[in-house]
Amino acid sequence: MPVETLIRPAWPAPASVRCFMTTRAGGVSLPPFDSLNLGAHVGDDPVAVAANRAVLRAHLPAEPLWLNQVHGVAVAEPGRDAAGCEGDAAMTRTAGQVCAVMTADCLPVLLCDRAGTVVAAAHAGWRGLAAGVLEATLARMGVTSSEVLVWLGAAIGPAAFEVGAEVRAVFVAQHAQAATAFVPHGERFMADIYALARMRLAAAGVTAVYGGGLCTYTDAARFFSYRREGCTGRMASVIWLAR
Repeated sequence: MPVETLIRPAWPAPASVRCFMTTRAGGVSLPPFDSLNLGAHVGDDPVAVAANRAVLRAHLPAEPLWLNQVHGVAVAEPGRDAAGCEGDAAMTRTAGQVCAVMTADCLPVLLCDRAGTVVAAAHAGWRGLAAGVLEATLARMGVTSSEVLVWLGAAIGPAAFEVGAEVRAVFVAQHAQAATAFVPHGERFMADIYALARMRLAAAGVTAVYGGGLCTYTDAARFFSYRREGCTGRMASVIWLAR
């Protein structure tokens, strides 16, 4: 997997923290999963998925904890929980253990503390975001909010994320300020998932938030997008502590 196919966060993480997000390039899967599809649940050839995961594994100190993501708030822990366990976030304080989430429009969120003692990855689709997956992840990290650094990876952008009024209502009922993240579009709304994540993080006391602005829907050359293609692959966002 060529280094240029990876998205590396621009954030002031300590030297002990390693992380990146994959793109759709650098693998062996055939269309519509071309080419570095890392999802084993999307209908791709299992042999191709295994080969793609082997490509990824060459860049990591250990096999990631692959989660069964259900748009919930459960936080798993590599080395303690088994692969395939249900969860939408992973957290570790153990060097060499890899946290990973897969996405194809949903927002991948990487987190660490300034001291480089704990890292986490969260899968924040709108349902998980509204349910509190970021808050649950922060709670499991167990550090002061002001010590947390966050990077927002590639997700569906505000010009492409059309939702119904019921989605807006869920967020506004929780935080009135969330209304600013929804722009009327006929009888529906265009939602800014990046803004929603930043608001929830700020409400939890986290203000050191980086990234955002990479749209999976409009950048077909680099990213898979479920909303654009329906049947498609998955990227991975991974984070770990160096040994």
